[in-house]
Amino acid sequence: MNNSIMKIHPYKHEGYWVFDDKDTGLVKEPFVEGMPEIINLMIDMNFKDISNAENGFTILFSDKPLPNTDLELKWIREEYGGNWYKMKLDIVLNKEHELEGWLCPALFKYFDKAPEMIYAKFEEK
Repeated sequence: MNNSIMKIHPYKHEGYWVFDDKDTGLVKEPFVEGMPEIINLMIDMNFKDISNAENGFTILFSDKPLPNTDLELKWIREEYGGNWYKMKLDIVLNKEHELEGWLCPALFKYFDKAPEMIYAKFEEK
């Protein structure tokens, strides 16, 4: 059974946001198709004051709401074995952005099926 709150530590490698997770065997797993833009928006907003994010920071995430959630992703559709999510950021900006991002099949290293919602918190590493 998976933990209900999981964590990864994204960092920049050759211009891409990637992460390693020894528990799942993922190494330099890249974020692609809209997810880098979502991460950049979260970091560029600097509302969490994450210094040197390119060198690594922490994302706590769950399919259940987290206290003080920074980001909500709502499932849209499956495509090419991965899943598209829409970012809901009105928690911070009091307006909803329409950014979408694709999470590759590595999502299933953390969830048995694509969750309807993913809740995330961004923190210093």
